[in-house]
Amino acid sequence: MREALLPRRLSVLGRRAQLANLYRNVNLSKQRHSMRHFSLFVGVFFTSTFTMLPAKYRSVLVFFTTFGFYASFSHGSGFRHSTILDPHGKYHLKWRFDRRTITFEIEVETTGYVGFGLSPNGAMALSDIVIGGVTDGRPYLQDYFADAKRKVQRDVQQNYRLEYGRENNTHTVLAFSRDLLTCDTNDKDITESTVRVIWAYHSEDVGPSGPMYHGVNRGRKSMRLLDPGSKANITSGTDFFNLQNINVPVPYKDTTYWCQIFKIQEVQQKHHIIRIEPLIQRGHENLVHHILLYQCDSNLNESELDASHECYHPNMPDSFLTCETIVFAWAIGGEGFTYPPHVGLSIGTAIDPVYVLMEVHYDNPALQQGVVDSSGLRLFYTPELRQYDAGVIETGVWVSLYHMLPPGMQEYVSEGHCTRECLQESLGQEMPSGVSVFAVLMHAHLAGRAIRTRHFREQEELQPLSHDEEFDFNFQEFQLLKEERLLLPGDNLITECKYTTKGRQNMTWGGLTTRDEMCLSYLLYYPRVNLARCESLPEITGQLKFIGVKEIQVPVTTWPFMIKSPKKYSNLSFTEAMDKYRWSKKRGKSFNEMVLQLPINVRCSKWGQDEWSIQGTLVSPPEAKPEVKPPSMVCRSASEPHSGVVLLFTLCLTYSIVQACLSL
Repeated sequence: MREALLPRRLSVLGRRAQLANLYRNVNLSKQRHSMRHFSLFVGVFFTSTFTMLPAKYRSVLVFFTTFGFYASFSHGSGFRHSTILDPHGKYHLKWRFDRRTITFEIEVETTGYVGFGLSPNGAMALSDIVIGGVTDGRPYLQDYFADAKRKVQRDVQQNYRLEYGRENNTHTVLAFSRDLLTCDTNDKDITESTVRVIWAYHSEDVGPSGPMYHGVNRGRKSMRLLDPGSKANITSGTDFFNLQNINVPVPYKDTTYWCQIFKIQEVQQKHHIIRIEPLIQRGHENLVHHILLYQCDSNLNESELDASHECYHPNMPDSFLTCETIVFAWAIGGEGFTYPPHVGLSIGTAIDPVYVLMEVHYDNPALQQGVVDSSGLRLFYTPELRQYDAGVIETGVWVSLYHMLPPGMQEYVSEGHCTRECLQESLGQEMPSGVSVFAVLMHAHLAGRAIRTRHFREQEELQPLSHDEEFDFNFQEFQLLKEERLLLPGDNLITECKYTTKGRQNMTWGGLTTRDEMCLSYLLYYPRVNLARCESLPEITGQLKFIGVKEIQVPVTTWPFMIKSPKKYSNLSFTEAMDKYRWSKKRGKSFNEMVLQLPINVRCSKWGQDEWSIQGTLVSPPEAKPEVKPPSMVCRSASEPHSGVVLLFTLCLTYSIVQACLSL
């Protein structure tokens, strides 16, 4: 029997040399140059070996080969996520990921090179870049980076792997993959935080001297590659109504809050709003910074519906003051929000909003004149009720001048507390079994760099509710939690915001303009309870003592209030005194450490203008505990095998088994 099989064994050994050459040509371990070539490699091996085996051993080869191929490519070829990066629809991006790697496919309207990158701030400098294309039918791809002077250089460590590429008369398609963490200082780690994607393309391919300058064919877009949110999976034909400003004259100033009262769509029975999306007037994407919806007094007069005026203005209608409870929040960069299938925003019952105030924040730093805006929101609703009614809780730092940041700080940390006292009283009475948080929107302004919503139970810190270590002022939207989080009476939350005030000469104040600051987390949860705000504010006395203030003028008749002594601050407002103080980095750091230990004023409010009894009390902040960071990924060593190597090993193992079978 062995003699009869000898020619077949020699044939297999001959095939081994052929396959080794083929493998070297394909160069799987470095480039995965073409899936067509790789498929040919697998097919040649499988077909040759399969035909040489006796029937009783063929099933063994089928099992091991199938197992290896499945183990290496079980993620499939489909891309779950997609977006368009440019305003003209010429640059399409698709991607998929698992716990260690991410794969992209880009389709661009060009027959030249295409560029794709990850930037620390949306600019070219210090970006992680990949550039590729198709020349003479053959795809190419190179890993680059840009130095601090924006010079593009080839990365010595080539961590982007070409999967495939093709081109026709108008478009180029490239697919490539990389590890989420590469251990390469010239690469940018890909995490669940915001990623600033940059893109470019050119009509010519990369030449011997490198890629030519792309000109105007470039751009940037912030997104969360590993936490892209949910698509609008609502049924076609779902009813909707719009809340939309009509020809609002945007004032000639950098920041405007514009308010108008609307009546919610009338329904004869309870309905659920299941999706809300922005209606931003074309060309005003950078003008409209955020939109908030507040529930107003249900007994307003219908004539109030015509009320449209600048918010927080001395001459605004009194009816605006009745609108206190936040119903929904949208911020710049958001593409809308779809509620989970078991939750909806209730309308049509006695406690549901009848009138809402829509607050639109216009950000106009260029002081454009003659701008007229008609932006708003579209709300989709259905009579098919979900199991739970959704609510919103605003947590973080109470917006006030008592929230202040010294100038010139590389990093300054603010903490806003949703105290255990507030949650014990409110949830203890309304929902002792707790509420389930399913989405969070974290909100700050231009100085914001990172936000984390920390969660504590019985003095033990749990994993953060949400976090973004790469916060982008121009990209703020509700993020669905991967797993809903139970919030119990007696729990407490800390919204932690990290800022940089480097380059600023004066104090940055808590306030409404984008040059002021906020530190907020909006929690979407169910079932709905009578809790609208759970916030805190550091008391002011300790902050004044830090700069040497001894006495303020009483009675307080002006805002901001005035300083009486010492003489150097006499007759200055407390904001002027804070600006007059000679700040340094060392003093700023000491001030930050002191503020985090100050007693805090509790804000714990119900719907409308009612309050829980704990509101206004002064409590100590919870004892500082070592923060629990989100689970971190470990970058893969360059010596670890990729899936192509794993598959090759499987095939070699199969070949060894075949040899063993043939030797029987």
